Amino acid sequence: QVQLVESGGGLVQPGGSLRLSCVVSGSQFSIYTVGWYRQAPGKQREWVATITTAGTTGYANSVKDRFTISRDNAKNTVYLQMNSLKPEDTAVYYCNHPIAAWGQGTQVTVSS
Repeated sequence: QVQLVESGGGLVQPGGSLRLSCVVSGSQFSIYTVGWYRQAPGKQREWVATITTAGTTGYANSVKDRFTISRDNAKNTVYLQMNSLKPEDTAVYYCNHPIAAWGQGTQVTVSS
């Protein structure tokens, strides 16, 4: 059974940075495309970023040039570096794996 454990969220001021991590267990991590989604209060879950097995990345327009997704196959971990954070980035962030259920997510709150 594949499990996802996200961490790294917190409270940050506008313009600040956070680095999220997601450890994937129970899967041959390196052969899957993985990504990040987020869900703000009262809104549907939305796609944020994806990274393929070859390291090709894709980003939602709302986070492009501010967020960076990366992966460490040796550690079965996918990261999301978030810079220049805005209040509208406030959400629960979830990592995504093709054969895993959603994890518990990690809360990111951007507020002064």
